[in-house]
Amino acid sequence: MNARVQRAVDNFMQGYGCCQSVVAAFADLYGLDDTMAKRVAAGFGGGVGRLRMMCGAVSGIVMLVGLDCGQTEGSDRMGKSHCYQVVQQLLAEFKEQNGSVICAELLGLKGHDKAMTSYVASPRTAEYYKTRPCAAKVECAAKIFATYLMAKKNNE
Repeated sequence: MNARVQRAVDNFMQGYGCCQSVVAAFADLYGLDDTMAKRVAAGFGGGVGRLRMMCGAVSGIVMLVGLDCGQTEGSDRMGKSHCYQVVQQLLAEFKEQNGSVICAELLGLKGHDKAMTSYVASPRTAEYYKTRPCAAKVECAAKIFATYLMAKKNNE
């Protein structure tokens, strides 16, 4: 699992969004190829479309939980409830470790800064990587999901 966590960080450092980075590191476990994983997760970067809402790395956890234990029958309330339970547990862990699941809060942005958000992606420069906590959030999210998978495997 350590290799998957490192792959998530490497993806981010190669320019992929937080959500793409996390989802692509585990997608093959669910029959999803790298390209499709990155496509389906692309819009969640920057706190969903760069709106600074839910952190993309956190969105990646949610997507992976859906792939892992999401229900496929509309009437399956127990399955849906179980999926929600896992999502809530993993996001609570992320929040405990990071103080928030909200992109703007993780970046330290205040009201005016959040309002000024545009759809234009930031250039990935050395300065970008120095000033952003995103690689650490990607690593944290990937570790949380990897720990969940290992615990699940040990309980089977």
